[in-house]
Formats: sequence, C-alpha cells, structure tokens
Amino acid sequence: MKKNLSLYYTRKDHFLMKTALLFVIIGFLFTACTKKTEEPAPSLANPFFAEYDTPFHVPPFESIKPEHFTPAFEKGMEEQKAEIDVIVGNSEEPTFENTIASLDRSGRLLYQVSRVFYGLSSANTNDAIKNIQKEMSPRLAAHNDEINLNKKLFERIKAVYEKRFDLNLTYEQMYLLDNLYKDYVRSGAELNAEDQAKLKEINQELSRLGVQFGQNVLAETNAFKLIIENEKDLDGLPEASIAEAAKAAEQAGMEGKWVFTTQKPSMIPFLQYAHNRDLREKLYTAYIKRGDNDNEYDNKKILSDIIRLRVEKANLLGYKTYADYILETRMAKTPENVYELLNRLWVPSLARAKKEVKELQAIINREGGGFKLAPADWWYYAEKLRKEKYELDDTELRPYFMLNNVRDGAFWVANQLYGLTFHELRDMPKPHSDAQVFEVKEVDGSHCGVFYMDFFPRGSKRAGAWCGTYRSQTRAYGEETHPVVTMVCNFSKPSGDKPALITLEEVETLFHEFGHGLDNLLADLSYRTTFRSPDFSELPSQIMEHWAVEPAVMKHYAKHYQTGEPIPDELIDKIVNSRLFNQGFIMVEYLAACLLDMKYHTLTEPQDIDILQFEKEFIEETGLIPEIISRYRSTYFSHIIGGYAAGYYGYTWSEVLDCDAFEAFKETSLFDQEYAQAFRKHVLAKNGLADYMAMYKNFRGREPRIEPILKKRGIM
Repeated sequence: MKKNLSLYYTRKDHFLMKTALLFVIIGFLFTACTKKTEEPAPSLANPFFAEYDTPFHVPPFESIKPEHFTPAFEKGMEEQKAEIDVIVGNSEEPTFENTIASLDRSGRLLYQVSRVFYGLSSANTNDAIKNIQKEMSPRLAAHNDEINLNKKLFERIKAVYEKRFDLNLTYEQMYLLDNLYKDYVRSGAELNAEDQAKLKEINQELSRLGVQFGQNVLAETNAFKLIIENEKDLDGLPEASIAEAAKAAEQAGMEGKWVFTTQKPSMIPFLQYAHNRDLREKLYTAYIKRGDNDNEYDNKKILSDIIRLRVEKANLLGYKTYADYILETRMAKTPENVYELLNRLWVPSLARAKKEVKELQAIINREGGGFKLAPADWWYYAEKLRKEKYELDDTELRPYFMLNNVRDGAFWVANQLYGLTFHELRDMPKPHSDAQVFEVKEVDGSHCGVFYMDFFPRGSKRAGAWCGTYRSQTRAYGEETHPVVTMVCNFSKPSGDKPALITLEEVETLFHEFGHGLDNLLADLSYRTTFRSPDFSELPSQIMEHWAVEPAVMKHYAKHYQTGEPIPDELIDKIVNSRLFNQGFIMVEYLAACLLDMKYHTLTEPQDIDILQFEKEFIEETGLIPEIISRYRSTYFSHIIGGYAAGYYGYTWSEVLDCDAFEAFKETSLFDQEYAQAFRKHVLAKNGLADYMAMYKNFRGREPRIEPILKKRGIM
C-alpha cells in the first residue's frame, strides 16, 4: 500500500481526451532559454510543430517555453477536429479501420503536447504555466465533450459495435471496441441535446475547479516555513536533517537559521526526532490545515462544489452515485465490493491501532510527560517504541541506503526478472537539471525505451511520487513507437559532503514507482487508446516493493556509503522482524482516507457540503480514534480531485493482487523465469487492453486469494 500519488494510473483515454481531469495535479514546465540573434516566425519556433531532432526523439525540453503550449494545444485541437470530420464524413460503411482505428490515431499533436505538458508541469511550476492551466482546462474539456457528444461519430462507433461478432477482430481490437463504445455511452452520447448541454457545463466547471484546488494545495504547501533560530530547538534531530534545514534557510536568505517545511522529506524526520513538542505540533498542524485556513487558498467551498457537480453528473448519466459511475469500469465494479474489502480490514486494523496507542501512551507516562498522546506525537513516540522493541533506528539504516545504489538495485531486479539493462545517457535533453536519463535495452541489446528519474523536492514540484510517460508505447501509426517514461519523487537530498541517503520508506517508494516504470516500458500494445484501472494498475508497482526488502536483494544494493560493506545480517533481521510494527497506525491512517473518499462519492443527491461538519460526522461514523488523522484531510486530498475519485481504495485492492502474486515467486524462487515471463506477457505487456481478472488468471492460473495480504498485515 502506497500513499504516493501517481500519474501512471490514468488511462490514455480515447485519444487523450480526458485531459481536463489531469490539470488538477499538474504543475509547471521547467524552461531554459537559448540565445537567439533574431526571432524566427512563431510556427517555426515552436518545437511542437516539427519532428523532434533529438536522441530517441525525446522532447527537446531546453527549447520548450511556456508560450509554446497554448498555440500547440490550439493547433492540436484544430487538427483533431478536422480528423474527426473526415471520419464522420466518410460515405463508406463504418468499419473497425475507418472508424475505431482512425479515431485512435487522431489528435497526434494534441496527444504529444499534452504528454509533455503534464509531465513537465507537475514537477516545476510558475505563474505562466498556472495561467495556461486555468485558460486551457475548460477549453480542453469543451473539446473533449465536442468529440464525446458527436452524434454522427457515435452512430459510426455504434454501427461497428453492433456487428462486432461478424468482424473477425483480434482480442485487442474487440476489447478496444467494446470499451470505447461503453465509454461514449458513459460520456453522454445517448443523452438528449438539453442534457448534453448541461453535461458540458458541468465538465468545464469541474475542470476549472480541479485546477484551482491543486494550485491552492501547492501554494499552501510552499507558504509555510517553520523557522528555527535557537539551536536548542534542533535537539534530537539527525545531522542530515539539520544540514538540509540550514541549506533551506540559506536558500531563503536566512543564513544562520534552519527552515523546515511541510514537504515529507523535511517534515517526517522533524516529527520523528525533534524533542520540542510544541514545534512538532506547529509543523504538523500546518500540514493538516492546508486548504483549510479561510484564506485565498481555502479549498472547502471548491471541494463542496466539486462533489455537488459530480453527483449531478452521475445522476444525469443515470447513476445513483458518482462511485457507481466510476466503479462500473474498475475491477471492483461496485461501491458494495469496495466497502466489503475496506470494512474487512478496518475493524482489525482499528483494534490494532488502539493497542498501539496504549503502548505509546505508556512511554509518555513513563517519561513523566503528563499529557495525552496527540496525532502530532505519533511519529516521535513510535520511533522510540521501535528502538525499544527492535533496536532499530532509522538513522542506523540510512548509511546503507545511498540513493544511486538503491536505484541500481531496482535496475538489478529488472535485469534478473526480465533481462533489461539500464545505460545512463549524457548530453540528453532533460525536463530539469536534477533529472537522470537512461536508455533501457532488452536482453538481446535492442532498444526498449528511455527512462527519466527526477528524485529531489523543489518548491515548484508537487508533493508525492509518480510515474508517467512523455510518449507511450504503441503501434498505432504502423511502426513501433518506443516509450519515454518519467519517474518523479521527493526524496531526501544530499547533505553536505554526504550523498543522498534515503529512508527505508523511500526505498520502497523508489521500487514502487519503478514498478510503474516497468509497466510503461514493457507495454506491447497495437493501439494508443487504453483503459486502465487504478485498482489493477497498482499491481505492477506494489509487487516490486516485495523485492525491495527481500534479504538477497538488500544484500545487493544496501551498501554502506563510506565503506562499501553490505548491510549486515543483523540489520536485515531487524527490518524483517519489524515489518509488522506500527501496522495499526499505517492501515488506519490509509483506510480512513479510503473511507472518506467513498463517503463523499456515495452521496446520492447534489448538496452544498459543510466540509468540516462532513469530516466530523465521518469520524463519528467510522470510530476513527482521535490519536490518528486520516492520511489526507479533505482540503488537500489531491488524489480524489485527480484520477482516484472513488478510487483511493485501489492501493489495497491491488495489494490483494500483489501479495498473492508474489507468493508465486516465494513458492518457487525469487526470480523464477517462468513466472517472470508470464507476468511480463500477461500483465505488463497487455495492461490497458485486456480484462483485469483475465490478465491476472493468465499469470497466476487462478483468481487471487485474500489470505496473503492478511498475513502480510498481521491481521490473520
């Protein structure tokens, strides 16, 4: 289970026309200017209007400026409109090729500029790109609706769909046709003109509100700084954390002070180790109050409007709730199935968390604290308890988790499983100077794809970790198009003369996002249009976390950054023995967010919501204990504004799959080639154009079992 937001889950909706939704979670494009003696004509100057003259045809990042995006979006929409007109105006009988395949190929420029915009703007923002987001999101939503609600286009799609069994289609073609037809119906193609007009208004307003929500969260995250002036207030903190805070202060023009932020690499060590309880409380409160400060960045009214409009949209399309609408195409299918899984885990997890509260309170009492455990205290006293129980200290582990070594460890696992090799490329166009770039090759040395990795936090980069593509694999245009993948994280930076040393949690995050990267790199699809589901697409990422903490794998990558000695067996044993530690907190914090998501999206009638009262009632209904706050409060719950609306449960649904899938390797061998090739062939290669359960059963030989996740979480 991961709490990191990922762009990877989003399906490449037909011809990338669900663009407006993703504007919620994108930030700004990194730009670099090249000196010119004279300004060329705009059409020639825009890098999107010519074939990329770069190695492997990656985007020419250094040449792309904010002013290039709007003209490219506009031209892309114009071109696609013309292509749709050709399809609709075709006098020949509708066929798979002249309708479905032609539609799949349409909007190539729009697809290209959209991918670059999404990938870049999430990692480095400024006012220019924010303004483009606000301007373009409703226009792209309108363009989307113009195609989705095109009556003549839908009639052609429907005509092909109705004779599908007579067309001798491949499995991939049948899956594409079936899901494309249903997607048009779900997008309102069968509504009357009045309801279609209303749907267009809703979609455009949702797009606008989503952009504002995301920008507000980023603004709130960047606005707060905990400034330490008294060195005494640093007591307990690791040296690396202090050094990074000093560096942050220096960059902010406050040399001689220390600055901590609500970015996780800065905040979590402070909550774990700082002795000053008041300052821990101040930092944590700033984190959980983002979007809830009754200022210009407040998200309460915005979220209320988003939820109301989503209910209106679902009702308009004939669904009881927005969750019913969303889950119809997901592996879970219904809200009832989601609740069945969440409730099965909630009750034992909550009971375990209550026991953990008693253990932490006992430490407070023993130390003479004289106060009751509060949410901001959890990390501090959990770290103390972990040391007591397992003699395991995060600062003891970090020297063995040098970032580049961990990265190479992930590469090694991919090599052992699939024969892939990763070769760093120099003098390549990069989305940011921090990025690393690799050519990925198959076992026979042939080109597989290009892989970017961007590891460190910036004020202009949104929080979390994610993986997406600047270009996805396809054969839609008659030849093999190789993928260009990007993996973005917010890990601890190098400190002083030390390299980047990351936490065990960050190790698992790296392997997690790398799993998404492999899913993109090893795709083997004939069409650009795919249909992905978050509750299945987390399987390729989460299964990689299992290899991350396997002793044999850790021995390969976990080497002391000074001595080069591999991590000792004693420390590995401590890690293995402590895997169930703090699981009550981890599960309750996460499941609370899942249940909050579902509570919003199972509303049956449009209404104005008092967000704070809604949260209060949610806490009372679920029995969430006061010592734990939902991993995401409503006002900064960016997942449910983006592609995880009624879908945040997907990490746990996928965890059922990944735990069961990894059992196959544990039952045979860690890098069993039969299972590895089956996983590549049936899951990674066809994800998005095959039935989810069929993919899993083709790999495993049966449906998944829930027992492995219960065992992993220690609740069986």
